[in-house]
Amino acid sequence: MAKKYELPPLPYNYNALEPVIIEEIMKIHHQKHHQAYVNGANTALERLEKNRRGENPENIRGILRDLSFNLSGHRLHTVFWHNMAPPSKGGGKPGGKIADQIEKDFGSFEFFKKQFSDAAKNVEAVGWAILTYDPEIDALIIYQVEKQNFMHPPNLPLLLTLDVWEHAYYLQYKNDRASYVDNWWNVVNWDDIEKRFQKTKT
Repeated sequence: MAKKYELPPLPYNYNALEPVIIEEIMKIHHQKHHQAYVNGANTALERLEKNRRGENPENIRGILRDLSFNLSGHRLHTVFWHNMAPPSKGGGKPGGKIADQIEKDFGSFEFFKKQFSDAAKNVEAVGWAILTYDPEIDALIIYQVEKQNFMHPPNLPLLLTLDVWEHAYYLQYKNDRASYVDNWWNVVNWDDIEKRFQKTKT
């Protein structure tokens, strides 16, 4: 295996999202949890390579499950970090093409925000809320990922991801996931989401 997955740096300092998300959470989330997914994905690929060479007789289903879980965690977090910006730059309402598409598909930004928030708050146990765009029907779609094995429709882009695993908020919000989700809108980076959406349209 020539190359390995690497932990990407955050696009801001660990304390940049305060008071919405405290520095301690950001450090643990990035340095421990995201790093663990990167390590897990690389380990799974090594196990697959050994399996191909006949050096690893373990059931391939278990290896692929581990790869799905860890690679999904890596990909989702990589988008999640960039989907956020310091409160002085984040939050508010979107502009540009993503704002027009939200208006077209949801009727208003307020209804989109409510539906996305409801998706995040009601993920069973732990997981993610995700916004994607399907060019086949020219529409934005909100969906949930429970846990982390990536049930993501092939070829559809990750525009906006919200982590609602407890490690994303528990040190600050305890078991009040709803408050975390409500406050998170103050750090949403609409410039990043607009760039991701424009890329899908071209």
